[in-house]
Amino acid sequence: MADGYVTRLVKAAVLFAALFWLSPAAWAGEQVVLTYGDSLTAGYGLPAADGFVARLQASLRQRGRDVRVRNGSVSGETTAGGRARLAWTLTGQIDLVILELGANDVLRGIDPVETRRNLDNILTALRQRGLPVLLAGMRSPPNLGPIYAQAHNKIYPDLARGHGVTLYPFFLQGVAARKALNQADGIHPNAAGVQVIVDAMTPYVLDLLDRKTGE
Repeated sequence: MADGYVTRLVKAAVLFAALFWLSPAAWAGEQVVLTYGDSLTAGYGLPAADGFVARLQASLRQRGRDVRVRNGSVSGETTAGGRARLAWTLTGQIDLVILELGANDVLRGIDPVETRRNLDNILTALRQRGLPVLLAGMRSPPNLGPIYAQAHNKIYPDLARGHGVTLYPFFLQGVAARKALNQADGIHPNAAGVQVIVDAMTPYVLDLLDRKTGE
């Protein structure tokens, strides 16, 4: 009987030691990442399993993270639309926001001043709620001219610095203008293109989640 008692004590000590040495992320429980963007993160033209939300969640879980990626993106969304619906989207647990807006502003030729104002407003609201942000940049195509492109392209690095958030320089990095990685419209990534984006963005997301856990 004494031997059994000692065995139980040893097992309890081992379990306690294992728990003590777990990483902060292991203590955190489920974390929630909110995508807040347009069709690029909403998964336009793809089965749900091949969209950005599902692929990013799978990527994070493959790395042993208990993370749920929540879709707060709407196809066709502009920065003005994102600004208007922000308050009622920010519900429930959120540990990180991936802000990906601006592509439709470019497609519609919206004044970069307006795009900057809307994104600045969104980032301010997120900061006031204490939410970490990964800001995904968007670049202007050359057909809109150098003046428009210069004004638009500097929005994201400027705002990232001003709000102290992490910048993912170009959401479509490695995918834009590559036929094999895009759907027939030449704008939206196909499943292979989404995976390229997810693979590149995952380290950014992990870093921000770890920072959140370590607070």
